[in-house]
Amino acid sequence: MEVWLVSTFWFFLALLADFLSIRLKIAIAITEILVGVFTAYLISLWVPQYATFGSNLPWIQFLAQAGAVTLIFLAGTELDSESMKGKIVTSIIIGLASLLIPFLGCTAVAYYLLKWNLMASWLTGIALATSSVSVVYAIMLELGTTKTHFGKVILASCFVTDLSTVLALSFIFSPFTWKSVIFILTSAITFIILPKITKTTFKRWGHRSTQQEIKYLFFFLFGLGFLAFWSGSEPILPSYIMGVVVARVLKKEDFLVQKLRGIIFGVLTPFYFIRAGAYVSIPVVIASPMIFLVLFAAKIAGKAIGVYPSARLYKYDDKQAIYMTLLMSTGLAFGTIASLYALSHRIIDDQQYSLIVAAVVTSAVIPTMIANTFFLPKRL
Repeated sequence: MEVWLVSTFWFFLALLADFLSIRLKIAIAITEILVGVFTAYLISLWVPQYATFGSNLPWIQFLAQAGAVTLIFLAGTELDSESMKGKIVTSIIIGLASLLIPFLGCTAVAYYLLKWNLMASWLTGIALATSSVSVVYAIMLELGTTKTHFGKVILASCFVTDLSTVLALSFIFSPFTWKSVIFILTSAITFIILPKITKTTFKRWGHRSTQQEIKYLFFFLFGLGFLAFWSGSEPILPSYIMGVVVARVLKKEDFLVQKLRGIIFGVLTPFYFIRAGAYVSIPVVIASPMIFLVLFAAKIAGKAIGVYPSARLYKYDDKQAIYMTLLMSTGLAFGTIASLYALSHRIIDDQQYSLIVAAVVTSAVIPTMIANTFFLPKRL
């Protein structure tokens, strides 16, 4: 009975976020995060023992993870090799600049200004250097900009940033083991053969009422996700690459993609975004507002110093460069993953965790609202 009650409440929150998104003309991903933040705060005032309203339940965690994995997969399908011709180097340069400057800047701020220990400072730099592919993709999909070359460069640059972030987290905090080798080799073989067998499978057994194609894609997504967890990595990485390698096949399957979006945005991603918001502790932020503001400002400043000049270098005009900078200032999935990893391994304490996650989640909201309100290039 508890499962039905909790699920009813979560879908009520999803509906509320949808209503607010329509009325306020704000992207649904943002309203879902905000609903999670304020719901957790209000419940903590009245019934503190239920402050996270089921966020830690195993099935909620699974649905949230499934939402992140499938959403990132969809983002990857927007980046087929044909549409990215001539943009790969641009995306790599912008993506690396988006990582390096914020990483070094936020680490320095945490160590020298906030006086946190070295390992906590490194972790802070990693968590705040991220750019959220999931948030950027969800927002750009609503605007229809994922089909433009400019939008594809932003998505690809975000992925380069997040891939580099995960590698940095692995090198600094996680040992490279034989499990990692198995995961990398298995994933590489899968990505090489997947386009051909996907095309054959869809041609011979697809387009049936049983939706065999969706089961097929979820089988590989969850299988690679299991391998990633088993090896100590994150399932989001292989899901994005899988999206890229099957992009050309799915390009001819518009109806299938629409069905996938319906399942992912209608059922799975609300759990992901609302749960992310639920982990922001407003009382902790209120108790240490200056630390929160310093972390948030360090992230935004680092992104501005790294992304804006890089975008201008590749001949994007001022408005486009600012828009790209603001979108790449977002953080969510990898930022919270890195923070949760550090908390579970006692690299940071509970207060540091709340402040870092608050800065990460805030960066998923404020920059995107400013970008879409004031700097969205009209031609898009």
